[in-house]
Order: sequence, then C-alpha cells, then structure tokens
Amino acid sequence: MAGDAPGPPVKVLAAQLRAAVRGAGGTWLLGRAEAGRAPLRLRAVWMQGTVLEVERGGARGGSARLQDGSGPFTVLGVEEVPKGRPCLSAGKYVMVMGVVRSCSPEPILRAIKMTDLSENPVHKNMWSLEVEDLHRVIP
Repeated sequence: MAGDAPGPPVKVLAAQLRAAVRGAGGTWLLGRAEAGRAPLRLRAVWMQGTVLEVERGGARGGSARLQDGSGPFTVLGVEEVPKGRPCLSAGKYVMVMGVVRSCSPEPILRAIKMTDLSENPVHKNMWSLEVEDLHRVIP
C-alpha cells in the first residue's frame, strides 16, 4: 500500500475524499484503482475552496462550509488556527490544511492552517489541475 506512514498533507478534491474509507490508526485510504495504483494512506489534507458560510464560536471553535468545484466540505476549528489576513467571509477563496475527521456523506476537516488566496485568481483556476498532476506522480 502506498505511503505506509501518513506524511505531509496531500492535495485532494472534495469528490476524491468523499470516496475515502477509514484505515488503521486514524488514517484514511484514498482509492486510486482507476489509476491502477494502491490506495494512498493519509491523515492530513490540503484543500482549497470558496467559503460559502461561516458559523462563529461554539465548542467546535467555529466552522466554515466551502466548495471546491467538485463538491462541498466543512472545516471545523477555523477560529483557532493561524490565518494571516482575515479570510473567514463568504466569497473568499482559501487554502485549508487539516486533519480528516470524516469523509461521508461529505468531507469534514479539523483545521491546522488557513490562508486567503482570493487576490490571485490563478490559485482557483489551477487547483484541480494541481491536484490531478500531483496524483499522477505520487507512487
């Protein structure tokens, strides 16, 4: 199985993560059979998307619902992580690194880091191609 020990955050789309299944030790197995490869074991992911809505406060440290073009996903703990410029408002395009909490019916992450990428539209335009290219080269 590729990546026996989970490494750094892996770039993924919400649609890819929705199909992941729970592995051992808090990891998730990202299926890659269509590419003729073994599942990729991961714990943390790098995702990008447009903020749809933000829920402030609460026991979860705030949450945000995002959309990456392949589907929606939720990020928990958004008020407890380094963010740089304020990025928690609807319409912003952000990068999120986080630990996967759930994959179905849609991905839920616990945020580690968030960054506002709204100023440069290239980030949004190239995201799906970046993810596709990465998954072509990960063994």
